[in-house]
Amino acid sequence: MATKIAVIGSKGRMGQAVLNLARSDKNFVVVGEGDHGDDLSKVMANAQAVVDFSHRSATEAVLKAAQAVQAACVIGTTGHTEAERGLITAASHKIPLIHSPNFSMGVNLLFYLTSQAAKALPEGFDPEVIEIHHRLKKDAPSGTAQRLVEVLAEARRTKPEVVARHGRTGEPGERTEDEIGVHAVRGGDVVGDHTVLLAGEGERMELSHRASSRDVFARGALRAAKWLVGKPAKRYEMTDVLGLS
Repeated sequence: MATKIAVIGSKGRMGQAVLNLARSDKNFVVVGEGDHGDDLSKVMANAQAVVDFSHRSATEAVLKAAQAVQAACVIGTTGHTEAERGLITAASHKIPLIHSPNFSMGVNLLFYLTSQAAKALPEGFDPEVIEIHHRLKKDAPSGTAQRLVEVLAEARRTKPEVVARHGRTGEPGERTEDEIGVHAVRGGDVVGDHTVLLAGEGERMELSHRASSRDVFARGALRAAKWLVGKPAKRYEMTDVLGLS
């Protein structure tokens, strides 16, 4: 049976990618689409699942409307404040949802492999995260890069806000053992490249993912939306969708 979805942020590049894929896939029926200023209760009235690629400022309204109709929720916006993240957690007690900085199946495998590599390699392998995006991207580092830093910090049992080091300039001194370097590159029309470098003595390991189309993110979000429908209220991860948990 086709999953009925509503798309929020439908006028944006990601929203358009989700709509185009959903409309060409018999497993989905688009029953609503909306953007800033629209009545979300009407947009979601007949939806089983909601895919949101609008802006973090709309998250509260999206969650309220989704809870009102008991629709599963896929949130692809990033940059949330602590209070906004709290709203997402609270909503997960009432509806099934996934909030991820990246819905690419390849990137979520990268998260998993990064965690495994960081846990397996001994001390002395220095982690660095490098991300590249198009010149129009407004935030830095990307949400995906921030999540990679979190994954590395979790594997090392430390806090990302303590060990993250964003770029280097001047004379920053020698690299400390616990820091995680983060580097944002902007230019051209790059959809999204992410690399995790683990550099040791005499060897280094690199884990990379390169996206050449926004469709990879849209396809993953749709897969998550379909998977969520009928699940108990809970905050799920893309690793659940991919069977990696």
